[in-house]
Amino acid sequence: MELAEAKQKFIEAWGKLGSEWGINRTMAQVHALLLVSPEALTTEQIMDALSISRGNANMTLRDLIGWGLVEKQHRAGERKEYFFADKDTWNIAKQVAKERRKRELDPVVKILDELSNVKGDPKDPEYLTFHKSVTDINKLAKNVDKTLDTMIKAEESWFWGSIVKMFR
Repeated sequence: MELAEAKQKFIEAWGKLGSEWGINRTMAQVHALLLVSPEALTTEQIMDALSISRGNANMTLRDLIGWGLVEKQHRAGERKEYFFADKDTWNIAKQVAKERRKRELDPVVKILDELSNVKGDPKDPEYLTFHKSVTDINKLAKNVDKTLDTMIKAEESWFWGSIVKMFR
């Protein structure tokens, strides 16, 4: 397989993976393109490489910047903006975990905290079932949150070393 074909295959696979994780396919493809590009790219270069519109490219780049996965760069004497992705996979994983936590887990934990305080008759089987289910899910969500917090704060070697130790 030639390099150009391999890059295209990677971009498509990253896009598919991103959409399975709840990230827009185009957003994941732009991120993949920037990951495999040694130099920062302009909006026009991204549009050409992925055959997307300027509006789609601009919106996608804005989202990637918002997620903390892409940086905008300026070059002296040029009006064009250049976009660059951090190539460190551990940093990428931590940043995605932070964003997904903020967007998905934090709102669920807030609701579960509210629902855990629902009053009811402790002899009512419906109340008991509801309370136990919500409490158990809340406990699990908080454990996931603690794990994400540990991952986000950890160095890569320490984190994976700790995971490996758990399975020994």
